Amino acid sequence: MSYQHHDTGKKGEDMAVDYLQQLNFTILDRNWRYARFEIDVIAHKEQVLHIIEVKTRTNLLFGHPEESVSRKKINNMINSANAYMRKNPQWRQVQFNILSITLLKDQPPEFFLIEDVFL
Repeated sequence: MSYQHHDTGKKGEDMAVDYLQQLNFTILDRNWRYARFEIDVIAHKEQVLHIIEVKTRTNLLFGHPEESVSRKKINNMINSANAYMRKNPQWRQVQFNILSITLLKDQPPEFFLIEDVFL
């Protein structure tokens, strides 16, 4: 992974946390690891655990950020969430979300939160 790619991802995750807090999410964890998988943001809101994949792009040459979330990535999110819930059994309800952030030059950041990706 290039430094620029890593920096964009880190900046996006920082922005995501701020944005989610503005939406009244409580952040529980960032970059939570299980085996070789990682959950970008774990939060809760109204007694629901939210597993959030953050995707950030600085251009749209390869499509919008959310388009890069594959079926395999979603399956990895599910497996990681199951592990998190085993360690934190107080959570009974879980929702999987994607937060897409577009950072185009000379434009304000654009946030697109896709809630409950399994609907």
